[in-house]
Amino acid sequence: MTHLAFEAPPEQKVVSSIRAALGITGLVSLVIGVLILFQPKGVGMVIAGFLAAYVLIAGLAYLGIGIFSSRLGLWPRIGHLVLGALFLVAAIVTFANLGAAVAALALVIGIMIGITWIIEGIVAITLLPDAGSKVWTVIYAVISILGGIALVTSPLWGTALLFWLLGIWLVVMGIVQIVRAFRFGAVAAS
Repeated sequence: MTHLAFEAPPEQKVVSSIRAALGITGLVSLVIGVLILFQPKGVGMVIAGFLAAYVLIAGLAYLGIGIFSSRLGLWPRIGHLVLGALFLVAAIVTFANLGAAVAALALVIGIMIGITWIIEGIVAITLLPDAGSKVWTVIYAVISILGGIALVTSPLWGTALLFWLLGIWLVVMGIVQIVRAFRFGAVAAS
């Protein structure tokens, strides 16, 4: 049992594990943020590639269900086969045109976020009679609706701006997390 004398106390192991987790997540956040800021198209292509891989796997799964599932009736099997074929075509088209897929993805995301913000602003206005602070509710609603309109009318520009802000946020949060990793447990140790 002499080997136990050289091990760190359990509290120190926990502190070291937390520090490592904070440091690793901070570093990953920092790297992704820097990549978004300096290689946004490359990051967008990686995201589109992951989505295409997901669609490819889903297409193969649907084809497998359509071909091998004897418990399904004729029409559900045909539906799975058609869906699988559509997914495979979408995956192939995406892999063949990753740049266009990034632009299409940005367009869809920009429009979806814009519509969501507009609806969110409208919902805030409908809650105005019950709002504790009517002024802040109106300000929130107006900003949400105007931001939504801006995104719907210019989704590519808006999505690029949001992506850029995400990159900045990830860099800042990564740096903060790394500092936390170095500082974690310092007060307890002293």
